[in-house]
Amino acid sequence: MNEVILKIENLSKQYRLGTVGTGTLSHDLNRWWHKVRGKEDPFLKIGDTNDRASKGTSDYVWALKDINIEVKRGEALGIIGKNGAGKSTLLKILSKVTGPTTGSIKSRGRIASLLEVGTGFHPELTGKENIYLNGAILGMTKAEINAKYDEIVEFSGCERYIDTPVKRYSSGMTVRLAFAVAAFLEPDILVIDEVLAVGDAEFQKKAIGKMQDISRGEGRTVLFVSHNMAAVKNLCTKCVVLEHGGIVFEGETEDSLNYYLSNTRSIKRGISIIDDSHRRRITSRKIELVKIVSKCTNITVRSEMDFDIYLKVNEKDDRKVCLTGTICNDKEMELGSFFSKPFLISKDEIVVNLSIINHNLSIGNYYLNISISIGDIKNSNLEVIDHAYEVIGFEVLNEDVVDNYVIKWNKSWGDIFFDTKIEIY
Repeated sequence: MNEVILKIENLSKQYRLGTVGTGTLSHDLNRWWHKVRGKEDPFLKIGDTNDRASKGTSDYVWALKDINIEVKRGEALGIIGKNGAGKSTLLKILSKVTGPTTGSIKSRGRIASLLEVGTGFHPELTGKENIYLNGAILGMTKAEINAKYDEIVEFSGCERYIDTPVKRYSSGMTVRLAFAVAAFLEPDILVIDEVLAVGDAEFQKKAIGKMQDISRGEGRTVLFVSHNMAAVKNLCTKCVVLEHGGIVFEGETEDSLNYYLSNTRSIKRGISIIDDSHRRRITSRKIELVKIVSKCTNITVRSEMDFDIYLKVNEKDDRKVCLTGTICNDKEMELGSFFSKPFLISKDEIVVNLSIINHNLSIGNYYLNISISIGDIKNSNLEVIDHAYEVIGFEVLNEDVVDNYVIKWNKSWGDIFFDTKIEIY
C-alpha cells in the first residue's frame, strides 16, 4: 500500500495566448534552430504566471509551473484551488489529453478519467453502445465490459433509457453513465474533475461512496478535483492547493482546506454590496438583490440574526415574493435553509428586514447564500428571480453552546429549516 503509483516531476505546461502554435514564422524558425543544435527552447525562459485577473506583459502563460507530486497506491488525493489555478490542465496531462511542455509523469497501471460531461460519448449512439465505446477508449476488453455491464447500468440508474441515443439524455444522466463506466473499469488510478457537480445530490452521495470503496476498500488511487469542500473532506486523505499554476500547499486534507479557505475567500461582513463577485446567477432582472446589511454586532447561539436586505424592482409583478436562502459554514457545508413568508412589493425600492431565530449555531464563521423568488414554498411553485452566493459573512461569538444541538434537531445537515420573520420598509 506504500508503493508510489504516480510520480510527477518538474511538470510544466506553457500556452501562447490568442493563437495556435507560436504565431509567427520567426518564432518557429528560432525554435527549430535551437532544437537542431541541441539547445533549450528559448521560449521556455519567458512567460507570465497563470493569473487570469492580471493583464500580463507576455503572450506566453505558464498554466502549470514546476509541479512535483507523489501519490501512493490507495490514496485519494484532492486537488483544490480557484478557477484558473491549473487543476483541469493537470488532470488533462495525467489523462494524456494533452502533453506537458517540460517534466515527466511516471505511473503504474491503468488510468480512467472523467473530465467533462460527455467526454468519449457519441451523441448519436445509445447508452448501451456508448458503454462499449467508452469502455474500449478507456482500455477495457469486450469481455470485461460484458462482465460489468449489468453493474454499470444498475449503478447509473439509466436502465430505462439505455437503448435511447445519448443526445436525448440530460447532462446529469450523461454524467451518471460516464461515471459508472469509469468506476467499474477497476482502474489503478481514477481521475475525476468537477464534473460530478452536474449530478443530483443523491447521485453525488452515491458517487463519493463508490470512490471511497475504490480507494479504501480496493486499494486503488483516486485523484479528485472539486470546489465542494465537504466532498473533498469526506473522500480525500491528502490534498494539494494550486494557485497561479503552482503548488502553494500540500498536506493533510484538514490542513489543506483550512489553508485554501483562509487564503482565498473574502466574504464581506457588516455591509455587502451584491455584485458579480458573489458568483452571482441572475435568472431574471424583474427584481434585483442590491445590498445586505448585518444589524447585529454580536451574534450568540441564543440571539436572533438580523439583516436588512435592499431590493430594486425593475418590472412590476402582482404576485407575492419571498426571500429564501441557506446558511453555510466556513467549510462550504450547507447547514440548513430558510424561507420568509410571501409578501407583496409596492415600491420600486424596498428594504426587507430578515430575522433568523432559534438558529442554535455553535461558535464559528458562517455566511449566507440568498435568493429572491416569486411564489410560495408551500405550493412548491418558487421561481428564482435573483440568487447570490456568499452574500455576507458573520461570526457566532458566544461560547455558551447549546448542549447536543445536532442531536436535538435529529436531522442531517442540509435538512434543517430555520425560523424567520420579516418586516418591509
